[in-house]
Amino acid sequence: METGKKFNSNIKLIAFDADDTLWENELHYRRAEERFGKMMEKYCSAEVANEMLLRVEKDNLPLLGYGSKPFIISLIECGIEISGGTLTNEDILKLISIGKDTIGREMALYPQAESVLKKLSVKYQLSLATKGDLKEQESKIARSGLKKYFSHIEIMSEKNSENYMKIVRLHNLEPEQFLMVGNSFKSDILPVLEIGANAVYIPSEIIWAHEVTEEIDHPRLTKAIDLNNLLTLFEI
Repeated sequence: METGKKFNSNIKLIAFDADDTLWENELHYRRAEERFGKMMEKYCSAEVANEMLLRVEKDNLPLLGYGSKPFIISLIECGIEISGGTLTNEDILKLISIGKDTIGREMALYPQAESVLKKLSVKYQLSLATKGDLKEQESKIARSGLKKYFSHIEIMSEKNSENYMKIVRLHNLEPEQFLMVGNSFKSDILPVLEIGANAVYIPSEIIWAHEVTEEIDHPRLTKAIDLNNLLTLFEI
């Protein structure tokens, strides 16, 4: 995985992941999981409760997708399972509250996010490529104040090679002219490399267990310390 690579003018479109690449997101879910674990301690350990929650979330992904609303459903479903169906209406309302606290929070942009996008947008066409609930992601993008830097926004139900190729074709590009920047090796990096495009991996401090996968080296992959490192990679 290269760290000192410089990108040439062959790159025509730079796409950015949103959650945990441009702003904090997983931290809110981690705090919600901690509250859920504590609430379930009268039935089992917090660790076991959160292992069961992850399993329920994964089971629900094919039908419900990503975002706060599926998370709320998973909290309730898992809570009922752990408690053996003894949760009270008050308990269920508390679980709903825990889940809703992940929605509509004040946006916490990473320090370099806006300055980096502003400088890159002068020379390159930028796209925002995110996944999750349409309304929820649209709200985050609007509240972030970063929408003005993107000529194209793609909100996917799943990040896979097929959906990345749609972005490439939409812009009449060859895969090697496309570059994706993100924090999830599973969602932002591997599918992009599969289509013959380029990727910059910026690991985040916190990542959802479902997004953890084995990392590989690849000639079209570069690892960056942070967003600001992109300016060095593009010699800006």
